[in-house]
Amino acid sequence: MSDHSTDLRETVRQRYAAAAVQVTEGRSACCGPQAVEVDDNFGSTLYAADERDALPAEAVAASLGCGNPTAVADLHEGERVLDLGSGGGIDVLLSARRVGPAGKVYGLDMTEEMLALALANQKRAGATNVEFLKGTIEAVPLPADTVDVVISNCVINLSTDKPAVFDEMFRVLAPGGRIGISDVVADDSLTPAQRAERGDHVGCISGALSFAEYRRGLEAAGFTGIELTPAHAVADGMHSAIVRAVKPATATAIGTAPSPAVEASTCCG
Repeated sequence: MSDHSTDLRETVRQRYAAAAVQVTEGRSACCGPQAVEVDDNFGSTLYAADERDALPAEAVAASLGCGNPTAVADLHEGERVLDLGSGGGIDVLLSARRVGPAGKVYGLDMTEEMLALALANQKRAGATNVEFLKGTIEAVPLPADTVDVVISNCVINLSTDKPAVFDEMFRVLAPGGRIGISDVVADDSLTPAQRAERGDHVGCISGALSFAEYRRGLEAAGFTGIELTPAHAVADGMHSAIVRAVKPATATAIGTAPSPAVEASTCCG
């Protein structure tokens, strides 16, 4: 990894570590935690009220994503799910409710503070079909063919090695598995320099792929049935988009699982 990529990852880690601490320290004896400051394009307002009300306030307050991937992925009872960049755990806990006791949900994050918050939220929610892992989304600490669905909420745009992320999603999915992702995606007409004019990397803007780049990346990893649908604007020419794709039922993953002792980008706003 280049020095620039390492610096960007550390900037992302610091940003979301600070967000986790803010939520944790925002608690008081009489009221709930303070929400992380985001605008209407990011955060817990993108979830239905009944979903928010069913979760610990701390999980809702730490929500920094640009969509609701648990709805995008259309999860079913008994499925195994991986959330890339799980943050405070909102999408993991919602997924756990959808897949039920027969299912399993993994949350992956690189930030110690977010993982600590997520584990506390898991305990508050009483979720027993959940496991949080420390690792990077470029080197997922799970064996091949482990999960049925990969979800992610505004995290892949933060990666400095997106081909590795796409390869890892393909690897950990069982044949016939699918992805259901919310991510920031740019119009094809915007150059990387123009994307950078609209926002910084840690704010989920300058690191975003274009629609064509995203499609090519998924195709190169082996995915089929690729759909990229803009949901709402987050900046001029930049969109929160729904990303769906399938690992062919006849596909086999290449490579072995990375060591669990690695560190993953978390979410954004």
